Amino acid sequence: MRAGYWVKNSENYLDKTFEVEDPATGMLIADVADTGPQQWREALDCASDAAPRLSNTTLRERADVLSEIYRQIIDFKDELAELITYEMGKPLAEARQEVDYGAEYFHWFAGEASRIGGRTSVSPSGNGTILTTKHPVGPVLAITPWNFPFSMISRKIAPALAAGCPVITKPAAETPLTLLYLVKLTSRVLADYGMPKGVISALPTLDAAGLSQFFMGDSRVAKVTFTGSTAVGKILVKQSAQHLQRTSMELGGNAPFLVAADANLDLAVECAVQAKLRNGGQACIAVNRFIVQESLVEEFESRLVERLKDVKWGNGFDVGVTLGPIITSKQRERIAQLVDEAVAEGARLSVGGFVPDGKGYFYPATLLADVSARSRIFNEEIFGPVVTLTRFSDLSEGIALANSTPFGLAAYGFTESLATSQRLARELQAGMVGINKSGISDPAAPFGGIKESGFGREGGLEGIEDYLELKYVALP
Repeated sequence: MRAGYWVKNSENYLDKTFEVEDPATGMLIADVADTGPQQWREALDCASDAAPRLSNTTLRERADVLSEIYRQIIDFKDELAELITYEMGKPLAEARQEVDYGAEYFHWFAGEASRIGGRTSVSPSGNGTILTTKHPVGPVLAITPWNFPFSMISRKIAPALAAGCPVITKPAAETPLTLLYLVKLTSRVLADYGMPKGVISALPTLDAAGLSQFFMGDSRVAKVTFTGSTAVGKILVKQSAQHLQRTSMELGGNAPFLVAADANLDLAVECAVQAKLRNGGQACIAVNRFIVQESLVEEFESRLVERLKDVKWGNGFDVGVTLGPIITSKQRERIAQLVDEAVAEGARLSVGGFVPDGKGYFYPATLLADVSARSRIFNEEIFGPVVTLTRFSDLSEGIALANSTPFGLAAYGFTESLATSQRLARELQAGMVGINKSGISDPAAPFGGIKESGFGREGGLEGIEDYLELKYVALP
């Protein structure tokens, strides 16, 4: 599969490529066109030409297009899931779940497209009428990471199209195939509905920094939506100042999982496994720090160790595998270093903690107990299947530990007390808080963080607003 279906091929379009490998085997699975400034300019020219025409489509037309894209995704669910497993490595069952989840954004925003509106009110002074209307901001640049190659881009494409904005997408170099397949499906639907060329494009490249500088240096780009590291997000926000482009930043996380003394231990352990091992821990809302009240910590550790011992790691296509590979050898090395450092500093290794021999970039489910709040593994995002346990004495100390990092994307709290659950919901510093629940992602809910985890929201009633300009009209 190669890029370029929806933009004009330049003379050297196919001459420069990069390899995509299967992290479960380390083997090459595809060569993908490595786009450059000429293709970037073509994509932006097409998007700019398409913007006025797309803006003038009716809300019903956009809703119908999104509904059809949703149906196409469901029809090709198996192909998309297999691509995800090939290039990202997650178990096939999880890949299918990702497709279902990502498809729901098209379903959800098909409904929201029909509800874009404004308001009218009488001026309190009595000298006129206030009218507000909403309009698409214009061309959007959407940059996504490798860990959820389908759902991350779906929740950017869907609201952009619903609002009437052309969208230029940049997949992660590790996982471009899924996005290319999605854009091919979407392009076909757009063509069938008579939408202008250039409404959507995909630009895989190894020069991510060059691409962002190119697009953010052009005032025709109205909005940039990015999911990725905090460090890169800060660079993009600085670049956006030149043209005051709108930005939505869904950045790094360091989610705490606070277990109070009165928690339902069976539920907490079950949710701990889900919240840590979903996607192999390679998720921005994956739990990084398990903060457990001291009266429960030994029992919690014992039960969790038994669950982690039963986790089967391997190729995501193999039956019974629930933990796939780490995305790259480099990332696996980083995880191993974090674990080794923590042990050297006094943490106790209860299970896992080794690099397996053989092909692929696997790392087993691992648990570190007695982890210091001063250690690097406590303060940095792990992005791997490593549980870290830190104990606390009273709730105030536990909440302080949970809030002690610069990040604030997701947080989880477990308690059987209504008063404690209300306190955790109020005091945990995160854009999303799960109480007695590990699954918090929902297309109908706003997804996003605070502090250095970013700003802006994707999904929910709020998810379309960043793609719309508000206009006030004063009427007599």
